[in-house]
Amino acid sequence: MKKYVLTGLLLSGITFSGMAQTKQVSDPKAKTVLDGVSSRFKTLKSVVANFVLKVEGANNSVADSKKGTVYMKGSKYKVTMDGQEIISDNKTSWTYAKDVNEVTINNVDQSSGAITPAKLFTNFYDKDFLYRLTPETTEKGKVLQNVEMTPTDKSKNIFKVIVSVDKKAQNIAKMKVFEKNGNRYTYEITNFTPNAAVTDATFLFDPKKYPGVEVVDLR
Repeated sequence: MKKYVLTGLLLSGITFSGMAQTKQVSDPKAKTVLDGVSSRFKTLKSVVANFVLKVEGANNSVADSKKGTVYMKGSKYKVTMDGQEIISDNKTSWTYAKDVNEVTINNVDQSSGAITPAKLFTNFYDKDFLYRLTPETTEKGKVLQNVEMTPTDKSKNIFKVIVSVDKKAQNIAKMKVFEKNGNRYTYEITNFTPNAAVTDATFLFDPKKYPGVEVVDLR
């Protein structure tokens, strides 16, 4: 799987139309867990989180595994992962590929249903998912509250997402995405630093730092 796809999944792969096709009601206990994550995140001035993205094929084979870091401040974010960067100041987005030394610039679509890193930690779940609380698990000494989420629009390729929340810290510890074709994508947060020293310049692409970069401006 191409590395561009891996980064894209983190930012925009979980996109749903919001077309409710069922009148089922979500589990209020699951909503309490998710609301706790959202409320805590909104109190933070900034966040720096390290993560590991693991891609598994339909036969349980690990097709790829990559480490990365995400920087967040309000609705702004920057993701770095193995020679790639995605930066957004919530107005403009820059996608940089190191191997070809190229940056693609786009306007941010405010009406898009894409889940950005900031949305992931807030209440992105209310409109486009049904969700229920499943049994707690313990991993690496942490008690995880697991919420199984299914999109209301059943036509999408993604049919299930499991969000695992660190019960004590009220942070998302892991998220696993299931596709109808059998592929699975697991994002594990390995380190979460609240109120880190992150400047606004972090969320702007400075071409001076990338000598000879080719700019593809799609705005």
